[in-house]
Amino acid sequence: MYRATTREIQVTATPRYVAERSEPDQGRYFWAYTIEVSNLGQETVQLKARHWYITDGHGNVEEVHGVGVVGEEPLLPPGGKFEYTSGVPLNTATGIMSGRYDMQTEGGEGFSIEIPAFSLDAPDARRVLN
Repeated sequence: MYRATTREIQVTATPRYVAERSEPDQGRYFWAYTIEVSNLGQETVQLKARHWYITDGHGNVEEVHGVGVVGEEPLLPPGGKFEYTSGVPLNTATGIMSGRYDMQTEGGEGFSIEIPAFSLDAPDARRVLN
């Protein structure tokens, strides 16, 4: 589990390797990840957009931008939570995901919150650090 808190909005990421959707002998690996966004603050906020940076084991970075998450722009009142699960394919047995969500207060103020960097590692993968 990986966690980051920005402006009293906590983002928790939990990745897991999905062997049944992976074909390592053909260079295809797949992970599911569950994200929980929790409003620990006192004002209602809305998640408006996502910005992901997906880095494979060769250092290639793919950027993914879009409105909301999983087709929604969740509204989070104080104490509110939103959870979703999505997935990511890679052509390497290791990788890293990180990013940010663009949020907006009820008063219209926009701000960004951190999505914690999390590791994507197939069970038998060996990460090489230079």
